[in-house]
Amino acid sequence: MTDYKEGKILLLDKPLDWTSFDVVNKIKYALKKDFPKLKIGHAGTLDPRATGLLIICTGKFTKRITEIQDQFKVYTGSFFLGATTECYDTEKPVNQTFDISGITENDILQNVEQFRGLITQTPPAHSAIKINGTAAYLLARKGKEVNIKSREVNIYEFDITKIDLPHIFFRIKCSKGTYIRSIANDFGQALNNGAYLSTLRREDIGEYSVEDAWKIDNLIQHIQEESKPEDESL
Repeated sequence: MTDYKEGKILLLDKPLDWTSFDVVNKIKYALKKDFPKLKIGHAGTLDPRATGLLIICTGKFTKRITEIQDQFKVYTGSFFLGATTECYDTEKPVNQTFDISGITENDILQNVEQFRGLITQTPPAHSAIKINGTAAYLLARKGKEVNIKSREVNIYEFDITKIDLPHIFFRIKCSKGTYIRSIANDFGQALNNGAYLSTLRREDIGEYSVEDAWKIDNLIQHIQEESKPEDESL
């Protein structure tokens, strides 16, 4: 059996509506019998409404989490133009709508340039960023005011791959700490309109690709088969 205690990097294709911790806990439970005190963690959160590459590190390889987190990310997805939500994605209902009849394809394409290179963005109030030790989203859910400092991030590539209004499809390559939800919200504001992130998929983290990732059910099945005594697996 694979020695997960010595260290293993697992690439997972996170399903829609799973939290990153759901994935970690599922794998940890599957390995509990053979590795009861196994260290395990993920190298970069994916929001519940996002799918795609989630990297899980086990055992001694948990020391590599920071190194992996520091690498660039590639995302594909879509913005919905003409509406906003409180959390900038589809976890919350639409709270405001806008007329998009005057917005042209050229307006959208020209709008992209200001989001390339080094940009300053403010992460959403509904995020895992800690404020005095408490996750911002927990404060936001209680209706408390959340003041998150803006940060500088690097957008290496930002391409519009398709426009089918109200949907705008994109591919973004960015530095760590970038909130694509914030780009969606800011993109709408820059058009004197509104937008939210309607779909998101993480394709790559540095050299790691979702094309090489396990589906969660397949990985659990693999772990269970590895765990069987040799005479049972014959």
